[in-house]
Amino acid sequence: MLMGEIFILRDPFSVANGVKAGLWALIALVLATRARGKPLVAAISVILVAFGASDIVEISTGAWWRPWWLLVWKGVCVSALLTAIIFTKRSRARMAKQSKTPTQ
Repeated sequence: MLMGEIFILRDPFSVANGVKAGLWALIALVLATRARGKPLVAAISVILVAFGASDIVEISTGAWWRPWWLLVWKGVCVSALLTAIIFTKRSRARMAKQSKTPTQ
């Protein structure tokens, strides 16, 4: 497939991946507008843009596991998002615990 054909959405698979790419970009944009002073939110926004870009590449490859580097790309994005979720949950739990502890 030629590079110019990447953005041609002619079948349900391509349309679904195009919609997903747009959705990730929209969520990333919303997060980016709220990221002031929050580096983790900014990082999540960048990760979502990268994940959406992988969906665009997937349109031209026809599968998320082919070629191998696309699978690695998607795996890195998912791992980074899971890491961010875990970090956020731990951080919120720590903050909640500190707010319940009486200060002297």
